[in-house]
Amino acid sequence: MKTNAAPRAVKHLAGFLAWALVALALCSCGEGEKAGQEKRHEPEQARGNTREDSFQAAKKALGRFVYHDHRITLYCQAAFDAQGKITTPPGFIVRKHKARAAQLEWEHVVPAENFGRAFAEWRDGHPDCQDRRGPFKGRKCAERVSREYRLMQADMYNLYPAIGAVNALRSNYNYAMLPGAQNTFGTCGMKIQGNKVEPPEHARGTIARTVKYMAWAYPHFNISRQQEQLMDAWDRLHPVDQWECTRARRIEGIQGNENPQVKGQCQQAGLWQ
Repeated sequence: MKTNAAPRAVKHLAGFLAWALVALALCSCGEGEKAGQEKRHEPEQARGNTREDSFQAAKKALGRFVYHDHRITLYCQAAFDAQGKITTPPGFIVRKHKARAAQLEWEHVVPAENFGRAFAEWRDGHPDCQDRRGPFKGRKCAERVSREYRLMQADMYNLYPAIGAVNALRSNYNYAMLPGAQNTFGTCGMKIQGNKVEPPEHARGTIARTVKYMAWAYPHFNISRQQEQLMDAWDRLHPVDQWECTRARRIEGIQGNENPQVKGQCQQAGLWQ
């Protein structure tokens, strides 16, 4: 027992420091950010995806033209091949959805359900949403009836490669800091507790800029003040790197619209190449 005390103490201290840094960043939100929030929600057209409304086609384009030379998942940094076969990292553990642990899936960082519920077709159905079993609603109805929904669902800026089992357990949960929570997948630093998710530190900046992009680009998607403050904190604490910039540049070339949440930082850092 004594031999394990020091490593546990170091681990708990590291977790507390990470939480404290985020708390400090949250407290630093000023009037400038409030003005930025107001500006972000001003209605403007054609900020988001207006070109590709097929989720399947978007996933294929990401695999062929964006991730062809960077086949690494977002959360657990697992390698995958051109056929979508996952090589899980050493020490990766999964207790549920084991069959999906070896397959690649494309994760909506902002879950489809979280923006889909804003569409009446998702919530209430539509006269055109009927099959031999009768009327239906939810995602299937929104996909059939609403092109706006399909464009949001297929927005490549919001899609990332993930281990299938991780995608399944993440569900539609919002991101949060979970001090004291244990890793859900062993050596992969993804934590899921209740209906909240704390992603590994290396993914937090990318996630924050993705959530902020979706809130900026689509009037149908709104985030809570608490979630906005957390994303602002992660954005500041975890700046862009070369891959995030390369990814955004490639998607802009395919999809036709830019992600200013990423592009501006990349240009300032000299990484927009």
